[in-house]
Amino acid sequence: MSNCLTYEELNRKVKELEVSERDYRTLVDNIPDLLYRTDLQGRIVYASRSVYDLTGYTIEEAIGMNMAEEIYIIPEEQGIFLAKLQKDGSVTNFEARLKRKDGSTWWASTNAHFFKDMNGEIKGIEGITRDISELKSTENALKESEERYRMLHDASIGGLFIHDQGIVIECNQGLSEITGYTLDELIGMDALNTLVAPDWRETVRWNIESGFGQPYEAEGARKDGTIYPLLIQGKNIPYKGRTVRAVEYRDLTEKKQADKEKEDLEGKLRQAQKMESIGRLAGGVAHDFNNMLTVILGHVGMALADLESSHPLYSRLEKIRSAGERSADLTRQLLAFARKQTVSPKVLDLNQTVGSMTSMLKRLIGEQIDLAWLPGKNVWSVNMDPSQIDQILANLCVNARDAIADVGKVSIETGNAEFDEAFCNDQVGFLPGEYVLLAVSDDGCGIEPEVLDNIFEPFFTTKESGKGTGLGLAMVYGVVKQNNGFINVDSQPDQGTTFKIYLPRHRDINVCLPDKGPGQPAERGYETILIVEDEPEILEMATMMLERLGYRVISASTPGEAIYLAKEYNGKIDLLVTDVIMPEMNGRDLAKNILHYHPNLKRLFMSGYTANVIAHHGVLDKGINFIQKPFSEESLGSKVREAIDENRELS
Repeated sequence: MSNCLTYEELNRKVKELEVSERDYRTLVDNIPDLLYRTDLQGRIVYASRSVYDLTGYTIEEAIGMNMAEEIYIIPEEQGIFLAKLQKDGSVTNFEARLKRKDGSTWWASTNAHFFKDMNGEIKGIEGITRDISELKSTENALKESEERYRMLHDASIGGLFIHDQGIVIECNQGLSEITGYTLDELIGMDALNTLVAPDWRETVRWNIESGFGQPYEAEGARKDGTIYPLLIQGKNIPYKGRTVRAVEYRDLTEKKQADKEKEDLEGKLRQAQKMESIGRLAGGVAHDFNNMLTVILGHVGMALADLESSHPLYSRLEKIRSAGERSADLTRQLLAFARKQTVSPKVLDLNQTVGSMTSMLKRLIGEQIDLAWLPGKNVWSVNMDPSQIDQILANLCVNARDAIADVGKVSIETGNAEFDEAFCNDQVGFLPGEYVLLAVSDDGCGIEPEVLDNIFEPFFTTKESGKGTGLGLAMVYGVVKQNNGFINVDSQPDQGTTFKIYLPRHRDINVCLPDKGPGQPAERGYETILIVEDEPEILEMATMMLERLGYRVISASTPGEAIYLAKEYNGKIDLLVTDVIMPEMNGRDLAKNILHYHPNLKRLFMSGYTANVIAHHGVLDKGINFIQKPFSEESLGSKVREAIDENRELS
């Protein structure tokens, strides 16, 4: 019997291998940890896509870099790493501080081993590196807390005294310091009825009478009447021919505080570990779920478009679409939690955006503070991401709340402002033009003049330790500058503070608001579109949508196939619609390849979540046309039409 595979079996095996390789590459590309390989000299020969997120270096920049010379803060740590690897054959959880392209540092944990060629010869090292900076910071704080706790316990001097039937015979200075009584006052005092809190006197009396010798906790009473936690340990001893009791008092106030601090830090450590795991899971789940929702909502939308509203199935399909859109909202929340949500500017009615936040802001600042919402009339629109408005107001209102000692007032105001060149000459940072004003005022403690110049600096804070990071106002400043606006602060000690933010006016009178209903019919066209998507169901559905809208569609399931089809196509391809993350190469690199054959090609990128391929720090690169999965036939038609009709050249 022959063991040779038939052509059909061999072809099936090859396809199974291709699918397996594609799934593997997709998995690797979505792992937030860094997968890498180096040669035996420590030079990087391979790095996964997450190298940019973790180090700031692109894959091309990272290839060839020497780990010891360019990545490790302390080059000798690379030697320690290699020594462990040579001794054991693998390294687990090797911690070291590494440096990013911008000079900042981060803590990394690495698992690694040698890899060999087919002949069994060691060729280099491969490993996976994870960012543990946040966990390291929390662990260090926990360690410091534990050391402080031990110091407080070991170094504290307790109160020592001898009593006979509760009457103090002798005592040390420590007892005086703990209780507030002088030594003269303590000698001859009835300790049971004076130094022990009333609720604990019966317990202490029983322990004295029974000769109980183990330490136990109770509550003591100081001279000023305060009650404090107390550790008592007594022992019967002979004294001048009679049996008396030697006692040690230890004030547990600081220990209790240290215990609570330790418990809080342990909770934060557990929370940090949990949030790290949930964030990684959330991003992956949301990405895969968005792909499924794209298929579900797309086909439901097309089915609804083909049915009359009176059809028996119409209302059922509407319910499916409604449930799908609610699911899409959930994935957007997951992506925001995992910090993979694209920051995309929209034309906003500022009054409407701010007004929708007032209930949340009232809860944020508390019931004792009055929040006044003063919307201006006929306020111009602005072009920015609505989530950035949320961030600005939340940070400014928290600062205002912290500046108010007890009861007070916070006011939020909008309006229009216009500055000419003469005015701007006397105002640093102001530029002539028309602006929309967003002002937040409080009647709190105000800001000292010498502090005012530093308030927007990162990590600058006047709050006590643990009460603020110094990043809130720095973030507000960054958001305002990112949107080509400027910010002015007016404050006097004990007179309150006003932050005035000026955002450029957007002249388009059509304000973009989310529309989750059936919407207008999708825009139609006649042009030729090349669509590339590695998920077969999404490729089939998107192709069907575009053909229904009148376009000529060329579809490809891999970048390689897309490049081949573009090269062989003799006519004009007007638009490339491509997924961002795919096997072989990403969507942006694919577009650059196809531009060699079709120089005037317009591009539209689609993805379930943003990636640094088309966005930096979650903000879409300038000139990028992007559609978020899941999408409907209407939204796809609109985005395609918008991309084809734009006049500017894209880079």
